[in-house]
Amino acid sequence: MTTPSSLILVIEDEAEIRHVVRTALEAEGWRVCEADSMARGLIDAATRKPDLVILDLGLPDGDGIDFIHQFRGWSGAPLLVLSARSAEGVKVSALDLGADDFLGKPFGVAELLARVRAALRRPPVSEAAPSVPLRFGRVELDRVRRLVRRDGEDLRLTAVEYRLLCALASRPGQVLTHRQLLREVWGPGAVGHGHYLRIYMGRLRHKLEDDPARPKHLLTELGVGYRFMAD
Repeated sequence: MTTPSSLILVIEDEAEIRHVVRTALEAEGWRVCEADSMARGLIDAATRKPDLVILDLGLPDGDGIDFIHQFRGWSGAPLLVLSARSAEGVKVSALDLGADDFLGKPFGVAELLARVRAALRRPPVSEAAPSVPLRFGRVELDRVRRLVRRDGEDLRLTAVEYRLLCALASRPGQVLTHRQLLREVWGPGAVGHGHYLRIYMGRLRHKLEDDPARPKHLLTELGVGYRFMAD
């Protein structure tokens, strides 16, 4: 949860950017520690156990992608990539390896802070179904009873539609790549069949969104994947 005492680790080799980020974060009441290399970042992440990591990919002693791979081997803390690399392939690789979000440089401080707040609000991912139904818009998702209602009326979702909705809803605000969703919903053999996602996301939007053409909860991240947003 977001608290004034949350510790954020900023891994960035450019001192000017570290200063801007640190100043903005501390103004919100968060504690900040800094690292200017991948090696130092890994040490600080392991010893200080931050509540959130903000990571640049272009580090002097290694690629931030390698940091994500190592970090995700032992930590589930939220990780926000802050990078000048804007190619879709880079974003997909970072998100597939376990980054929670990706913000390109140059960036706006207000957007950075909004994404940090969203990341710190996310509950830890749990295999157990939440006991409290999730409500968004006019929809209620009850994962204990495996029911979906709209305006109090039961909705008929196929098994695949239900699994896709639960996969997205279990990580609100987080970008899930096409590969992640295909693997989680259809299995490892389906990672090359992106058309599955387009079809089923279209069906879910028609059943759950007030305006499927302008969704508010089941959002597309162009070229990367999808993001679920609660109210």
